[in-house]
Amino acid sequence: MWERVSGPGPEPEPVHEPAHAKQPPTAHAPTGAAPVQEPTVPEPYVQQPVAPQRPVQQPPVQEPAVQQPPVQQPPAQEPAAQQRPVQQPPVQEPTVQQQPVQDQAPAAPADSAAPGSVFTPRERPAAPAPEPSLEAVRASASSDTPASPDAILIRRTMAEIEPVADKVTSYFYALLFVQYPDLRALFPASMDTQRDRLFKALLTAAQHVDDADVLTAYLANLGRGHRKYGTVPDHYPAVGECLLAALGRYATSSWGPETEAAWVRAYTAISQIMIDAASADEAVAPAWWHAEVVSHELRTPDIAVVTVRPDQPYPFLAGQYTSVETPWWPRVWRHYSFASAPRSDGLLSFHVKAVPAGWVSNAMVHRARPGDVIRLGAPGGSMTVDHTTRSGLLCVGGGTGIAPLKALVEDVAEHGIHRPVEVFYGARSDHDLYDLDTMLQLEKAHPWLSVRPVVATGPAARGGTSSETGQLPDAVRQYGPFQEYDAYLSGPPGLIRSGVDALVGAGVPADRIRHDSVEELVAAGD
Repeated sequence: MWERVSGPGPEPEPVHEPAHAKQPPTAHAPTGAAPVQEPTVPEPYVQQPVAPQRPVQQPPVQEPAVQQPPVQQPPAQEPAAQQRPVQQPPVQEPTVQQQPVQDQAPAAPADSAAPGSVFTPRERPAAPAPEPSLEAVRASASSDTPASPDAILIRRTMAEIEPVADKVTSYFYALLFVQYPDLRALFPASMDTQRDRLFKALLTAAQHVDDADVLTAYLANLGRGHRKYGTVPDHYPAVGECLLAALGRYATSSWGPETEAAWVRAYTAISQIMIDAASADEAVAPAWWHAEVVSHELRTPDIAVVTVRPDQPYPFLAGQYTSVETPWWPRVWRHYSFASAPRSDGLLSFHVKAVPAGWVSNAMVHRARPGDVIRLGAPGGSMTVDHTTRSGLLCVGGGTGIAPLKALVEDVAEHGIHRPVEVFYGARSDHDLYDLDTMLQLEKAHPWLSVRPVVATGPAARGGTSSETGQLPDAVRQYGPFQEYDAYLSGPPGLIRSGVDALVGAGVPADRIRHDSVEELVAAGD
């Protein structure tokens, strides 16, 4: 029901925009946003106001219209959670003004790498373990364990609202912003793309309440990731109240006191997991990192390799991704994979492709320059290497999807356990293989690595163990079987779908195929 076939909104950010370990799509992407003028760059970099804490009870209101503002499409901001949806009689509250809060780190100059700079690399803490994918959450409902009574009631609601999912989502957000207008400040200018992400994540989680371990790990990551939006525990009751109201309005057949009680229990558990995770994370990590651009290299007219220096140690694992916000589009976050394994100098690199109507991607490719300061969210993703085994790695990447695969190759090299690694690097033409020279240098340095460029049209690319012309999945099938390999997919959603089929056809067990889909990234807090 929630499946998407393209990247986030009208900005289907670059193919490398990660795709989760074995992760299916999770969000709808409405279209038709009207163009808007780019805002001026905020000086200094100002954090958007956080909605003030306030009681969640409000008097009944007229049914709001379900239309969203016809503006461009940023990513989803998903308010944080509280104990339980409020059901007591509402009380009128006056509107409370919230003052903007400034970030403490102003944009650093281009030479901020000098001694004493806040961007000087420091010792890097241990990277967090990769979180489970959303697919793992969904798979929990397919186990042989009988569903609980609450899960059965919740799934009946989900089945009933599936045909009208867009209406339920629109009503939910319209009600939220009419009842609690202060929460609107947590979201970007346009809701067309990201409006349903929190809603869908909550529904998916509620549907799989029976697997506490998987659900806790997934929601904990979600709660940590939402810190960068300024969410606080007091926001959760408002979300829960409007969630139940939207479900009750459209699930008329399955809704009743027992079903409502099941949803209250589920949402209470969901919100508390997210609140607790955010609270624990606050003690050990910032809500975001400032990062100075130290290098900006245009590889093609629309692809840039951007290297940044975080202002604080940034722990991550090769194959993971982060969310990026630029100073030109506040509250608009997009996900990019790290293009290298963790480095001793603390620098981070990203491969960014500018796409039509892409707010962040165009800013990163065409506007960002050394000395500019962007913001990074916490690392995420589970497309990482298991270094406890000696299985071979089969890496399939299209376009900028080569970025995390390059990081995985570096990771294998650094761990010193030489295992066969097959990289299939695909693009439309030889010209689009913008990072082939780097991959061929790695192949030359490591005898266990084979790089096979694949182009869809034109002459075969130069170099590599072999060069192919045609579709990337077809090229992979030619070199199977790969029963003893762990497979990694990175690229646009279409490649992920066809690539999974090709890998299974090449002998790779389905449970050994990892990918970070764009849709999963969206659910993780884009």
